Amino acid sequence: MISYLQVEHISKSFGDLTLFEDLSFGIAKDQKTALIAKNGKGKTTLLNILAGKDTPDSGEVIYRNEVKVGYLSQEPVMDPESTTRDYIFHSSDEIMKAVRRYEEALISNDDRELGESIEQMDRLKAWDYEVKVKQILTQLNVGVFHRKIGSLSGGEKKRLALAEVLIQQPGFLILDEPTNHLDLNMIEWLEDHLKNHAFTLLMVTHDRYFLDRVCNDILEIDEQDLYRYKGNYSYFLKKRAERIHNQEREIEKAKNQLRKEEDWIKRMPKARGTKAKYRVDNYYHLKDVASQQKEDETMKVDFESSRLGKKIMIVRHLTKAYDDTPLIKDFSYQFNRNEKVGLIGPNGSGKTTFLNLLAGTDQPDQGSIEAGETLRIGYYRQEGMHFDEDQRVIDVARNVAEAVTMSDGKTLTAKQFLDYFLFDYDKQYVRVAKLSGGEKRRLYLLTVLLKKPNFLILDEPTNDLDIMTLNVLEDYLSHFKGCVVIVSHDRYFMDNIVDHVFAFQGQGQLKDFPGTYTQYRRQIMEGFTSSNNQLATPHKNSGNKSQKPKKKAVSYKLKKEYQQLTREIEHLEEEKQEIENQISQGGLSNDEVVKQSNRLGELTKQIDEKTLRWFELSEIME
Repeated sequence: MISYLQVEHISKSFGDLTLFEDLSFGIAKDQKTALIAKNGKGKTTLLNILAGKDTPDSGEVIYRNEVKVGYLSQEPVMDPESTTRDYIFHSSDEIMKAVRRYEEALISNDDRELGESIEQMDRLKAWDYEVKVKQILTQLNVGVFHRKIGSLSGGEKKRLALAEVLIQQPGFLILDEPTNHLDLNMIEWLEDHLKNHAFTLLMVTHDRYFLDRVCNDILEIDEQDLYRYKGNYSYFLKKRAERIHNQEREIEKAKNQLRKEEDWIKRMPKARGTKAKYRVDNYYHLKDVASQQKEDETMKVDFESSRLGKKIMIVRHLTKAYDDTPLIKDFSYQFNRNEKVGLIGPNGSGKTTFLNLLAGTDQPDQGSIEAGETLRIGYYRQEGMHFDEDQRVIDVARNVAEAVTMSDGKTLTAKQFLDYFLFDYDKQYVRVAKLSGGEKRRLYLLTVLLKKPNFLILDEPTNDLDIMTLNVLEDYLSHFKGCVVIVSHDRYFMDNIVDHVFAFQGQGQLKDFPGTYTQYRRQIMEGFTSSNNQLATPHKNSGNKSQKPKKKAVSYKLKKEYQQLTREIEHLEEEKQEIENQISQGGLSNDEVVKQSNRLGELTKQIDEKTLRWFELSEIME
């Protein structure tokens, strides 16, 4: 195998904090490798070193000479005065410059410039590349080229940076949390894109489905040591469990031997021969092994929640719009005890607005939300993290609660429940300013849970959390005796937690689907949805019996429209594909390219409009 990257004995420390020491590993051509470690253990620092953004204290990083490296950082640094077009097309590559010139000519409607740019595209055979650029920008919803970067949200900047690094087509791709700020459709597209293209990849991600389906090689940093697993995430879980089990056996064996050696040490005569010295050295080795402590990352987190009455929350005819765009239209629902709801839909479809309405931080245009007397809401917000950076972690927790009661009646101190969320003793006494981004997220989540809510609202709780913390959070939510409403783009997390989903389908329409995200997605991909999943039908817990609503007869007119739309969409897609092929082959004249480019725009609009109507009709069809 051709080696693309070789890392030799690198170490990195910040003051007295050692992130990793004497790490060595290699990545070969076409390997797709994931890096796994707890938050604060140096994942992002290691990626920065490999990308040349930071330097190790010792050791070296060696790339194969001709390898082009692309890097997506967790928080991309951009010039706020630049435009999105400047950022995407900043490369000095001749083909990229030609594509930029062509795109600018299309926007300016300058026929002379358009003609010259088309001739340049023909000469460089750049049409295939232009189609790829358009596909990436469309899939990641990056389309307004004149906007200044300073006006973009954090999510828009991350998608812009991801689009830029994919468009550059590097041979070696380094991605730090690429799925953050992507909606579910974007994540699935990126998954396919990385699987089906010849990237050599090194990636940090908390999305376990994404990791499982894309990566065939896993590196784990644990207690400053590096472990390698030649397989996907499922293989990693199995082999890691075996490794930890073997280590625990070694520790237990060392403890048993240590007791014997301690007895010998006490009885040992002062005059020591060579044999005695060897045995003393072995004693201290056993002592080191026996003193190791493997952290239990699957510890149950089962805090007692506030009592929840019979009446929880009733939503009546909820309606909300922004700038004449309907986000929620005439939605009614009654929440039941212990139900866990996931919200899914594209970015900008209204999910966070819906959470704000439930939490009372925003008001509806019409309708009402009636909360029960015992309702106690805990709201984890994407932008809700505010700490005094000079405070110690333990003090942040104590300011919320000195102690917390578990469901079994036991009381835990602040130190103990910080342990639950994987803050070891040393971390509890550091200043908040020294925590990593993921560790701050974990602390913020902990402060929400410590207030003993019985109705949890979680907006992207999985962003920036490591996999070990996600396992703890999943365990907590599975035992939570209250209602949970979650927005998350982590499909594995959603499938493990929720028992039904509200799907935001555009134009203010919400659909209640009794199942997981994967089940919902499977039905959408098959082109239909079960007819008993009515819009905003209150979800019934599995223990409740209810009659299925009778289906209304579908008129002949609607059936005919549905069949006609199916045929029309198919024909429009075929025409769109044919035009794209003609443009990419480069055999058209300048006037024909302009004409066909305009037709492409019309086709895309028609397909979007007809597909939306098709989905509406599919809800009531057999």
